[in-house]
Amino acid sequence: MNFTPLLVFLHVSGVVVWVGGMFFAYTCLRPAAVDVLEPPFRLKLWKRVFDRFFPLVGVAVAFILVSGVVMLARAGFAQAPLHWHVMFALGLVMTAVYAGIVAVPFRLLGEAVAASNWPAGGNALGSIRKLVGFNLIVGFVTIAVATLGRWL
Repeated sequence: MNFTPLLVFLHVSGVVVWVGGMFFAYTCLRPAAVDVLEPPFRLKLWKRVFDRFFPLVGVAVAFILVSGVVMLARAGFAQAPLHWHVMFALGLVMTAVYAGIVAVPFRLLGEAVAASNWPAGGNALGSIRKLVGFNLIVGFVTIAVATLGRWL
């Protein structure tokens, strides 16, 4: 049985959740929250948003990595097109950044919100914002490589 369509579906679905979620958070939710919420409420909102979003990203990352590795292995690593390898490398960078966000600034945000330490929460949220912004750029570059790579 040919599982390639299912693998591609899982791969693309994971990308939609991850990159689409970052795009929404960065370009829509963040500016709206800054415009209407004072820091304590904004930090509480972001903590709750990330409590929901980051586990979903974890599932999306698993879908992306597993489906990507299976497709690379099925094609043969040495025979796979160069842009697949570039996509894989960029995906590993994005995964490392995501893991770093969850391990440090997200944890610090949770601790700051629990302690009502709004300056520390603001610093943690600022770190998350910068890292998500970086990952969003890398995500769009990865999408460009994935969709345009065979013609470059």
